[in-house]
Amino acid sequence: MKAKLTANKNNVIDKIDERIYGSFIEHLGRAVYEGIYEPTHESADDCGFRGDVLDLINELNVPIVRYPGGNFVSGYNWEDGTGPKSERPSKLDLAWLSVETNEVGIDEFQEWAKRAGTDVMMAVNLGTRGPDEARSLIEYCNSTTDTYYANLRRKNGFEEPFGIKLWCLGNEMDGDWQICHKTAEEYGRVATETAKVLKWVDPSIELVACGSSDAGMPTFGSWERTVLDHTYDYVDYLSLHCYFGNREGDTANFLARIEQMDKFIKTTADICDEVKEKKNSQKTVNLSFDEWNVWYRTKDEEKTAERWQVAPHLLEEKYNFEDALLVGGMLMSLQNNCDRVKIACLAQLVNVIAPIMADKDGKAWRQTIFYPYLYASRLGVGEALKTNITVDSYKSKEGWDIPYLYSSVIKNEKPGEVIVSLLNRSLDTDIELDIDLDGFDSYSLSRHVELYSDDLNLGNSANGEAISPSEREVTSEKTVNLKKHSWNMLVYKKTDFSL
Repeated sequence: MKAKLTANKNNVIDKIDERIYGSFIEHLGRAVYEGIYEPTHESADDCGFRGDVLDLINELNVPIVRYPGGNFVSGYNWEDGTGPKSERPSKLDLAWLSVETNEVGIDEFQEWAKRAGTDVMMAVNLGTRGPDEARSLIEYCNSTTDTYYANLRRKNGFEEPFGIKLWCLGNEMDGDWQICHKTAEEYGRVATETAKVLKWVDPSIELVACGSSDAGMPTFGSWERTVLDHTYDYVDYLSLHCYFGNREGDTANFLARIEQMDKFIKTTADICDEVKEKKNSQKTVNLSFDEWNVWYRTKDEEKTAERWQVAPHLLEEKYNFEDALLVGGMLMSLQNNCDRVKIACLAQLVNVIAPIMADKDGKAWRQTIFYPYLYASRLGVGEALKTNITVDSYKSKEGWDIPYLYSSVIKNEKPGEVIVSLLNRSLDTDIELDIDLDGFDSYSLSRHVELYSDDLNLGNSANGEAISPSEREVTSEKTVNLKKHSWNMLVYKKTDFSL
């Protein structure tokens, strides 16, 4: 199959906010305990954090991590995770039917974030709690005043504030699975009042309001309009959540879900702009895609697992090669929508639907989805360019025309690079791709990274990586061969800096 991709140096979508390569740690399953934190592990540091896990996270270059949930946050008392560990209560976690020991809380997590080289994206409980607890939490985290919660932080050993600058106003409040689920009117009111007190305590922060938990929610659209009608003047971002699966074993349709993600983003952005126009506002509310991934094999495990365990094995999705292909495509979608998506969080980071797995008392290892995430976060920096692709297409189950080739193009002038990411969705045919990068005459193709396997169901394990990238030999400047069902990244480097 032949295809052509063209991109012009001056046809810029926007500059990529590196926070689109963020991730997520929730008090769920083994994400925290036996994930980032295992004091008895041979690699554990002085705070009990696993060094081998930190090494892999540092490899990914994660800029921001959302914490502590997720569904968990809607029943969480943040005070339980502060102060002397011997005095912290163990409590029932109704979100995941587990026991939370509170051995790790914001005191520990902000320190872990420093060691992981990342920032904290803090979520507040707008399920069982509200504005009062939120204002106390931000005082504890960010204030320098001689007042109760700032002094409580100092008493707990932290003289300097944590300086958390990004805050989520609850989680998935449109879902009836959420503890203290709310209507759009109810949530819009409490989110507005919480936003006001948070910004009164610290005017420098940014806030994320809850959008729909999924584009398939029956209230999608009406929820956004109502919530924004209340919160528009106070928030900076609206959230989107999206998970895809392949229960039917239809890989072609599975890989077509990238277009569904694109549509979700564009429709939500249009609704934000509709409210902006209605309010005659000069402000633009952008998007935080703060939960996204492949997740379907382990859904609803908490309903059948033994109740009230500490750190039960929940949602430990074992990813295969086709999952890595879709994750690579979803990252391209975020890049191509960087004019509106400024924050995104791959959910989650360790053990729970995660690129990194950590065996208790054992190894930490990379899942298949680790690699497209790694290359995107490391190299996908700069300005995204609009592209034009000429290629054959196929029909999705919904009747959409799906091009066999999906891509993103990013120019990063500081190191003099152009990064072209490519997904061949054909299950049986290679693509011979002609690439025309207009305005980049002084650039030459220096690398071709490929992720490929004949077996779409092949995965990695602690015993070895069956799926990992390889470096293809560069033989042509203009034409590259993309194997059937493969993810690729091309790196063009500037060869004449005098131009």
